[in-house]
Amino acid sequence: MLILRRKKNESLLIGDNIRITIIECAGDGVRLAIDAPKQISILREELSEAEQSNKTALTPNINSVMLLQSILKKKSESSDSQA
Repeated sequence: MLILRRKKNESLLIGDNIRITIIECAGDGVRLAIDAPKQISILREELSEAEQSNKTALTPNINSVMLLQSILKKKSESSDSQA
């Protein structure tokens, strides 16, 4: 990890095409301006973590899927034997 100290209106470069400029420094945070190509995704970390949590929540647990299949199979077999 690289740690830098920058002042208001100072910038740092990442590669040849990303520039991050300090716009404002205040007691409650720092405002940044990020100039990057449109194809590069820029996302706040907490939103990225929330997105990952949502994806994980939507992915079914394989054990739950197998249990549900087993229950449905037994139910189907039970219905077939009663008919």
